Amino acid sequence: MFVLTEFNSVGNQFIAELRDVTIQGDRLRFRKNLERVGEILAYEISKSLPFRVKDIQTPLAQTTVKIPAANPVIVAVLRASLPFYNGFLNFFDQADSGFIGAFREEGLGEIKINLGYHASPNLEGRILILADPMLATGKSFVRTIETILSHGTPEIIHIAAAIASPEGIEYIQKHIQVPYKFWIGSIDLSLNERSYIVPGLGDAGDLAFGEKL
Repeated sequence: MFVLTEFNSVGNQFIAELRDVTIQGDRLRFRKNLERVGEILAYEISKSLPFRVKDIQTPLAQTTVKIPAANPVIVAVLRASLPFYNGFLNFFDQADSGFIGAFREEGLGEIKINLGYHASPNLEGRILILADPMLATGKSFVRTIETILSHGTPEIIHIAAAIASPEGIEYIQKHIQVPYKFWIGSIDLSLNERSYIVPGLGDAGDLAFGEKL
């Protein structure tokens, strides 16, 4: 498991600004910081990918470089993940993409995950990056993975989130059988009674795009 805030880096500044109520009112800055965290996690994930040697010709001579052997598939969980996902796409600019429309329905003491839309390329044997900025209960991640497995079984799933709860991480560990690895911006203290991450940052979708009805 990689956790960004366990290391000193400018990524800590971006996460601090995502959390700060005095800065959150600037939607453009909020979206940009989600994108930046996505870019940092994309860079870290890239170190774990298989690479191949390629010959290239410069204006002066021929040389060899190491480049990724294959492009991953990036799956975004709508809507909050759009700027976060864009950070991954900035770095993996030739990647295929998939999209899941997930939202939670709060009933009597129970939260149900509704997946209203999904589209994905063939995932069989592919490297998959599942990008959602908030890993709270973990239920939407598990439902998403169960759904996209209908498009094939990936070689590995890189689960990426800007903010995660210990409960959400534990839930995924108990319910996912395919190979996976976590890439997290920060692991917070816990979930509250409404299953929101504490201290968290609030509703990432509302902060990025405005409150929904």
